[in-house]
Amino acid sequence: MKVAVVGATGMVGQVMLQVLAEQKFPISELVPVASERSVGKKIKYQDIEYPVLSMEDAVASKCDIAIFSAGGDTSLEWAPKFAAVGTTVIDNSSAWRMDADKKLIIPEINGNLLTSSDKIIANPNCSTIQLLMVLSPLHKKYKIKRVVVSTYQSITGTGVKAVQQLENERNGVSGEMAYNYPIDKNCIPHCDSFLENGYTKEEMKLSNETKKILDPAIRLSATAVRVPVVGGHSEAVNIEFENAFDLNEVRSILEQTSGVTLQDNTAENEYPMPRFAEGKNDVFVGRIRRDESQDNTLNCWIVADNLRKGAATNAVQIGQLLIKNGLV
Repeated sequence: MKVAVVGATGMVGQVMLQVLAEQKFPISELVPVASERSVGKKIKYQDIEYPVLSMEDAVASKCDIAIFSAGGDTSLEWAPKFAAVGTTVIDNSSAWRMDADKKLIIPEINGNLLTSSDKIIANPNCSTIQLLMVLSPLHKKYKIKRVVVSTYQSITGTGVKAVQQLENERNGVSGEMAYNYPIDKNCIPHCDSFLENGYTKEEMKLSNETKKILDPAIRLSATAVRVPVVGGHSEAVNIEFENAFDLNEVRSILEQTSGVTLQDNTAENEYPMPRFAEGKNDVFVGRIRRDESQDNTLNCWIVADNLRKGAATNAVQIGQLLIKNGLV
């Protein structure tokens, strides 16, 4: 496999390279791609140095797979150009997610939808992926009617600039601001830009992507909050089912779900936390309890490294599935 990583020098791109190596992805030739200012720099992968190429040169190299993590505008412009020469694009931005002609894929949930004609495949939003990894098996069993989710999102979701802002604030250093306000010792109820309905794009992504991947009948309301955390995103989730459920059965279902780790033993203070999810590929779920204010309703707490399963790992898993099924 000749594989391009577009945005190879960025935060997600770097994690992408780590995951590709860890998963022993069958790469015969790596093609790192970045902006013009990075062209010619060297990227080390598996102890071999590869020069960073421009977009034009990467398209001309006719890779088998190109994993994009370079922003929506870049994806809109360049993904079709890669696809036109036969490269299968796995895109990590929001550019193609709600395009009716593009598949929005979480391999464990709807990877079976992929075909060889899918040349641009969308990777869902990080918050959506970890949420649906838990919702999907429960929806199959009990049928979800409505979800209310509040997110506690890592600054790594914003990027290097946000991480630098937090470090500067903690060290008493003045510097460039990624946010409108200080993030250290603060929570900012503002992820992505605001829309006319008062919600942010991030909040609407959760609703729209859940409907596209899981079930258009599911009603979902979200509040997305940025918190001074590096390790990953956390979500407090309230799930109303159509059918009655048994708590032990819920735990058993989640325990048997591939890619999900159950951490739900409050007697031993065992529950998911972003500090301990960092660097791991699984989605962690705990604090599972019945909502005593409403019938057939469950509360839980979901945590995942947003740069891993929320981005790089999911994209790599899509690539692995394409290869396994002979679709590239």
